[in-house]
Amino acid sequence: MAKRTTSKSQKVKPKARVHRELEGLDVSIDSFGELRSNMNIEKINEFLNKNVDDKKLAEREDYDEMKKKGKSGKK
Repeated sequence: MAKRTTSKSQKVKPKARVHRELEGLDVSIDSFGELRSNMNIEKINEFLNKNVDDKKLAEREDYDEMKKKGKSGKK
């Protein structure tokens, strides 16, 4: 017997687990290699600034002060 093949439209792609604050986030790459997201990039950046330490800035002496003030360290 021949095997049935499923078409691309029938394949279900599992959703990735995301943080509660980013619920509903869907990121994909289009044919030109550009990232496409259904969420505003400013909201994503705000979440990352709040929850992720910057490894490059961690070596600075004033990094803890910058973190407390909520600055991004960019001029």
